[in-house]
Amino acid sequence: MEEENQTDLVTIFIISDSAGETASKLAQASMAQYPTVEFCLFRRTFISSAELLLKALKDAKNENAMIIHTLIDPKLSRIAEEFCEQAGLFHMDLLNPVVNEIERRASIEPTYEPGALHHLNDNYFKRIKALEFAVKYDDGKDAKGFLDADIVLLGVSRTSKTPLSLFLANKNLKVANLPLIPQAHIPKQLFQIDPKKIVGLTNDPEVLISIRKERMRAYGLNPETAYSDRDKIQAELEFANELYQKLGCYVVNVANYSIEETAAKIMNALDLEDHSYYFMEDAEDD
Repeated sequence: MEEENQTDLVTIFIISDSAGETASKLAQASMAQYPTVEFCLFRRTFISSAELLLKALKDAKNENAMIIHTLIDPKLSRIAEEFCEQAGLFHMDLLNPVVNEIERRASIEPTYEPGALHHLNDNYFKRIKALEFAVKYDDGKDAKGFLDADIVLLGVSRTSKTPLSLFLANKNLKVANLPLIPQAHIPKQLFQIDPKKIVGLTNDPEVLISIRKERMRAYGLNPETAYSDRDKIQAELEFANELYQKLGCYVVNVANYSIEETAAKIMNALDLEDHSYYFMEDAEDD
């Protein structure tokens, strides 16, 4: 009986009045728990009318899909609720239960504005400046950036310094990074900043060997070079770890973590908040 209820394909519809990022992230996080299941993910975004919504809902019904939606308009949300109930479709409203509870507690009616999260406000432009900062001070281009950075990432080649810098910049954090090479000059600015702003990235030797060989192959080059040599990599890692101990900075091994997980560990260790979606003014502006 259990085998009869199994399906070879699980279809999920994301329906949103904006970009659908919130619902998509939930769907992807759920899908990741089932690596052996085949999924089909449809996105129906910027739904602004009952006509568009009903078309999306009918398409979902034809696929016997699960529906995850973020529709702030009460009328559209109600249409989705009623349609799914009548069609017997699994559905989840991610937005309105929380919005309604905030309204109850704050005694203030919401704006009911689609896509309000993505306003081109001051916070948005701060994020753009943080991204520009990350690009400008990537790969140790200018050590002066260390003095103004919220985070300084250190690491040998292939420890995800640049991807991490850009990911953290999306959270309105100014990030600079420096590649570490044995016997290379270490900028004096590194010793002039609070070590609590510095993060030392490391990796397992075997992982680095694999990554570097693959990188050489991607360039059409011989993977067996000094760049992927075990002894050379071990020396690089030892050099980096000695510097981390000297600085007294936070160290994280990225071998088994995604960019998102590594970023979360860094922000937690450095006691930094994600400012990318803050709408309130900074405390000093009060």
